Amino acid sequence: MLDEMGTHVIEAGFPVNSDAEFEAVRDIAENTSTTTCGLARVVDKDVEAAIDSGVEMVHVFSSTSDVQIEDSMHATREEVVERSVEAVERVKEAGVTCMYSPMDATRTDEDFLIDVIEAVSDAGTDWINIPDTCGVATPRRFYDLISTVVDHTDANVDVHTHDDFGLATANALSGIEAGAKQAQVSVNSIGERAGNAAYEEFVMAVESVYQVDTGIDTTRITELSRLVEELSGIDVPGNKPVVGENAFSHESGIHAAGVIENSDTFEPGVMTPDMVGANRKLVLGKHTGNHSVRERLEDAGFEPTEEEVRAVTRRVKDHGAEKKQVTMETLEQFAREEGVTRTEEVTV
Repeated sequence: MLDEMGTHVIEAGFPVNSDAEFEAVRDIAENTSTTTCGLARVVDKDVEAAIDSGVEMVHVFSSTSDVQIEDSMHATREEVVERSVEAVERVKEAGVTCMYSPMDATRTDEDFLIDVIEAVSDAGTDWINIPDTCGVATPRRFYDLISTVVDHTDANVDVHTHDDFGLATANALSGIEAGAKQAQVSVNSIGERAGNAAYEEFVMAVESVYQVDTGIDTTRITELSRLVEELSGIDVPGNKPVVGENAFSHESGIHAAGVIENSDTFEPGVMTPDMVGANRKLVLGKHTGNHSVRERLEDAGFEPTEEEVRAVTRRVKDHGAEKKQVTMETLEQFAREEGVTRTEEVTV
């Protein structure tokens, strides 16, 4: 589905991880038309496995923050630079597009970060990815960092952001504003810890807020989200932006009345439900107003008077205030009990 939707790059996995993952990456590379990417540490066996999997891009990475160099890689800064350059050179020798990541870039000494970036740029990497590995960046700080990186490399710049403080998508967008040309995102924000920048949020922000055509078929975004939710077993919260069950739902009487008149009143306007393959819903509850109740009753074939609408609305509010779900069946029951005339049977 990602391929059919026009997603620009699919990072399919870590080929050296296991035989099963190698085969999965290879199969994805063989059966998609988009660019497929394989991940590799700056270790010979990782790089060779990624190249052998048949991907069009190899993404090599090395820790650059002192805490990770010392306590995760058990190496020195000098060794990091040396291994990084060797890995980039090997990927380029194989005729494959290369992306390089200085892992934990946002906690890396900036002078050393620039040294690494300049070294791998000289070695010929096509892309520099700047990851906020532990999710500690803020949009302004990340903007400044990406601007600095762009000034020190001729390679394309990519960003990878984590959501530990709920800033992943904002940081990714800030990186684009600062000159990055691509962002690594994941459907439904799935990723390590609190996850990564969300595919659906980033794509729709670029399309709708920034008014840039990504070339992605956004009308399948909700379908994509539901598929990933089903296959991963990770539920999408109802209030999740763009794809959540409540993303285009309205309960407040003021909001519902406005939306019935003109959806732009209480929705972004630049993003509509049909743009992402979703539906607008008027939700019934303790905040529901007369306009919403009338709309739902008329949709169900009733012809209520003003007095009857007010009576049914009072019952909906009372029912919702008791934290009870107000379904269409409940609404129709209230309408019948209030003697509302029904002229036709409608399947809702």
